[in-house]
Amino acid sequence: MKPRNLKTKIFLDSGDPEETKEVIKLLRFLDGQTTNPTLISKNPAAKVRLDKGDKFTKEEILGFYKEVVKEISNLIPQGSISIEVYSDKNTNSEEMLEQGREMFSWIPGAHIKFPATKEGLKAANQAVKEGMRVNMTLCFSQEQAAAVYTATNNSKQKSLKGFKNVFVSPFIGRLDDKGENGMDLIENIIRMYQKGDGHVEVLTASVRTLDHFLYAIKLGSNIITSPFKIIKEWAEKGMPMPDESFEYKASGLKPIPYQEIDLNKPWQEYNVKHELTDIGIEKFSEDWNKLIK
Repeated sequence: MKPRNLKTKIFLDSGDPEETKEVIKLLRFLDGQTTNPTLISKNPAAKVRLDKGDKFTKEEILGFYKEVVKEISNLIPQGSISIEVYSDKNTNSEEMLEQGREMFSWIPGAHIKFPATKEGLKAANQAVKEGMRVNMTLCFSQEQAAAVYTATNNSKQKSLKGFKNVFVSPFIGRLDDKGENGMDLIENIIRMYQKGDGHVEVLTASVRTLDHFLYAIKLGSNIITSPFKIIKEWAEKGMPMPDESFEYKASGLKPIPYQEIDLNKPWQEYNVKHELTDIGIEKFSEDWNKLIK
């Protein structure tokens, strides 16, 4: 059962409903799930079809994604399920919005994932006005998180029970890969958001180790999304909670210093350009395109 003092919500990062079932068996709870084009491309049913050389049409892959999401939603009926729009470097905000409107209608608990780019933020700014819930993904900087805050502070949607309408997803593992301490970014965003109105929840993503997972709980991340193997490791160790003596060892990783950022500026004034966001968009779009005829 859920540890009594666990305030952080636990999500599975997966495009496979079988993993969802396994996690629910292991933990006896699951608060939500995040999906993306890469995870959908790894779905066993999609892999079987692709291994036969049978790719999807655009309509078929969207239909497949919808069915996967609906199955996950049925397994976590009170949870939040993040569904990601397709975008590459040329996708504009209107194209993202059109997809987002369709995807938001798929299930009751959807949060629509837009990238933390200029076009993604523009889409999110309009989406929340229309009553959509959003998850701003591929966030790698405090300025991107500040832009998410100000772009979405006009949210009109009635909140899903237990969740805010807006999530921001900093990707810690990919910063670690680059030699930077990704957990510093989580700490910095949480600290910065303490000056705000609380309408954005911090969702720690790209979790690679149990130490990432435990430190995110200790820092007070609102949500953690984690791959199956990390959740399984946590469950098998008895769902330990980090106590006061828990130390996160960022050996060899360069610290990311805290920036004093004004949360009252128009979102367009923040520098949201980041190399890792561009790389992430390219990777997601490549994986998606591999599925399509």
